[in-house]
Amino acid sequence: MMRFLYRHPALARLFERPYRKGKVIRRRYQIVAELGMGSYGIAYMANDLQTGRKVVVKQCRKTRGKESELSFQREADILMRLKHPQIPALYDMFLENGTPHLVMDFVEGETVEALIFEKGKTYTEREAFQLLRDVLAVVEYIHANHIVHRDLRIPNILLRDGTVFVIDFGLARFFGESVSHIETYVPEKKLWRDIHPKSDFYALGHFTLFLLYSSYEPKTEEEKSWEEELSISEDARFILRKMLQIDQPYDDIYTLINDVDQLIKNGPKRIIVS
Repeated sequence: MMRFLYRHPALARLFERPYRKGKVIRRRYQIVAELGMGSYGIAYMANDLQTGRKVVVKQCRKTRGKESELSFQREADILMRLKHPQIPALYDMFLENGTPHLVMDFVEGETVEALIFEKGKTYTEREAFQLLRDVLAVVEYIHANHIVHRDLRIPNILLRDGTVFVIDFGLARFFGESVSHIETYVPEKKLWRDIHPKSDFYALGHFTLFLLYSSYEPKTEEEKSWEEELSISEDARFILRKMLQIDQPYDDIYTLINDVDQLIKNGPKRIIVS
């Protein structure tokens, strides 16, 4: 029954019964708005009535059962280890009617997804790789703590006054953890979900492509690969092919950072025109 509900989002929502605006949990957290439903939890923006701060309350999804509860505990363990100004801090966790909840800092800002698709923000090659570099500075800290984020997509990168924030550690894992077969049985899925730093590089390769495509204007309706469509430098192409594991992938973040730094410092050497 649970699997059936999970495969049908509308039915799953009925079973989950998300909190409504104005609901007060534990006589402290008042729901302001639902932020979204993920694989294992439902996130809300809420007011902390004790401190007056805005927070994110994450409610464990019932339809995922024990798997969701284990994911919540893991996310809490990861956030307790990470102490970084550009990563939301965890400062409360509790059971409400037997359901696990996490409470985290609410980061005021805009996701890269919203900037591109709602505000029409565009990025030049240099701007795209500078933003990638800013993200890598945070990811370097995450990897140094033996954690892989595994979900570095444009909705999970926020900008506030030019400062990058990395959010949503619901799929993050510690180095050396096992991963379920369902996450890796499709080759493309394995590239995203492998518990290895290169899975984060793969995700950030796609993140960078989103930035580069923000200023792309198609000249034909014919569908082509990114290498054929984008007018980018040889250095950019070299980095992206390694991040996307087309060529020998990066094994560590330091080599990737060095290559990105060189691209930003030296500028494009040769433009590959579509």
